[in-house]
Amino acid sequence: MPNQRNKWLPREPSAGVSGRVFLIPYSGCGASMYRRWPPQHDGVDLLPVELPGHETRLAEPNFETYQELAKLMVAGLEPYLDLPYAFFGHCGSALAAYEVSSEIIRAGLPQPARVYISSQVAPQDGPFGRFLQMTDEELAEELATLSRQLGAEPNPALISFYVEVLREDVETNKRYVVPDPFRLTCPITAIGWTEDVEIRHDTMGGWASCGETTFELLPGPHHRFIEAPPDLLRLMCDGLGRAG
Repeated sequence: MPNQRNKWLPREPSAGVSGRVFLIPYSGCGASMYRRWPPQHDGVDLLPVELPGHETRLAEPNFETYQELAKLMVAGLEPYLDLPYAFFGHCGSALAAYEVSSEIIRAGLPQPARVYISSQVAPQDGPFGRFLQMTDEELAEELATLSRQLGAEPNPALISFYVEVLREDVETNKRYVVPDPFRLTCPITAIGWTEDVEIRHDTMGGWASCGETTFELLPGPHHRFIEAPPDLLRLMCDGLGRAG
């Protein structure tokens, strides 16, 4: 394991764990969106990922495509692929999770035990979602709502700043047009939510074309994953154990 702090991981991976799940933050957000998640669950390390151009890496250029991000992320996370591991992505970051898994497989590196896709249509079915048509003012209101859900009162100055990051991420999503997606050789778990009005679970069937896919439906709305719900943690960590 490297001694120098890895800029992709705000927290050093734990020793003595049986596996790792890399948690990719979704559009406009950084690793702190997983602040309510425990460091571990059932012996599996839960590791938020910090993306270039976000939070502690704001000084770096943001990525323009998920494919570009995937190449950078593979280089950054390669030292930590020595245990059974998985990626988790929700909404926009689900596409990043798929692309980084594709890049790892094409590079011949140890492939993920599983990729967890939450609240996102398959690559060939997008771009999709109401965020793609929003004005900056509407995006700012979405960020304010998310801040409240995370337990913080929105700061107008910070919201104004971060809406620029969110706008760049939304444009990345709009550029993601993949009519013939690479088929993963690792299994996929596609997770829908019963009260999700952003991405309905019945729109996620296209993931079966991207690899061997298991479909799961969990109770709750679009943002329930932020709370680290026990059923989601159990699904991810048990699935990682079975696959690893």
